Amino acid sequence: MKRTAISVAILSLATWAGAQTYGQGTTQNPPAAGQAAPSGQAAPAQPAPQVGKRPPQAKTQPEFDAYKVAAANTDAGAMEKAADDFATKFPDSEVRLLLYKTAMRMYQTANNSEKTEAMGRKVLALDGDDPEALLTVSELIAERTRETDLDRDQRFADAVKMAQKSLQTIDTDISVPAGTPQDKLDAYKSSLRSQAYSIMGAIEYNKNNFAAAQENLQKSLDALPSQPDSVVVLRLALSLDKQSKYPEALKVANRAVELTQETTQIGTLARRERDRLQQLTGGTAPPPAQPQAEPPKN
Repeated sequence: MKRTAISVAILSLATWAGAQTYGQGTTQNPPAAGQAAPSGQAAPAQPAPQVGKRPPQAKTQPEFDAYKVAAANTDAGAMEKAADDFATKFPDSEVRLLLYKTAMRMYQTANNSEKTEAMGRKVLALDGDDPEALLTVSELIAERTRETDLDRDQRFADAVKMAQKSLQTIDTDISVPAGTPQDKLDAYKSSLRSQAYSIMGAIEYNKNNFAAAQENLQKSLDALPSQPDSVVVLRLALSLDKQSKYPEALKVANRAVELTQETTQIGTLARRERDRLQQLTGGTAPPPAQPQAEPPKN
């Protein structure tokens, strides 16, 4: 769940922002094209074009008040219950999605994969195009699928389908609160794209499709070059290694070493892979104690 957490941290599209629009006064309509502003009044500035979806909004004051109470919860379990209670009381409310998404993020922070996926699926039941929820569920499916699972291929196919769909909805289905700086929005979108390709790359690696894994993992890094993920970099090195592209793999493994601390798990794996590739490219076969490192879980 690491990549999703990074994506959310880059741009917290506040759940509060959409719902709080209830009760705000509406602005007067600007003059029609070619029509002058009323005497003594400056012509109003033209509004910026809508980007993505309009954030969910409460339609009535009681709905808004109930939303505020539910949204004030700081415990994941309490937030889930509050979201369920709110959804029962206001079954047609747009802001149900915001509460379930908050619960999803809270469970994610608590590293509760099962509950995170459950909340993600509740978000998707309300909005099947939400890119953050698509990627959250996709990543969890990929992470929780085992080699021995009888439905392994179907689970991987479902995860890839969700990741691919997110790439189609990132530009159209993000609810952007008014006033969101463009640079933060762009960074958020880039992070989501990077995450989508990372998920697909990890799945292809696990399916032994190393060329496809290489392509997707490289796209993941290219989508967010300012913040390379060390896990993605190492998995790319391993994908190249599996294809016997040793000099190229060594270059990438060195990058993984640069991005990690020696005392961490990912740092240990990166150094093991670098040492193996150094021996291979130097013309000396690696000793038995230096097998190829296994890629870490996301």
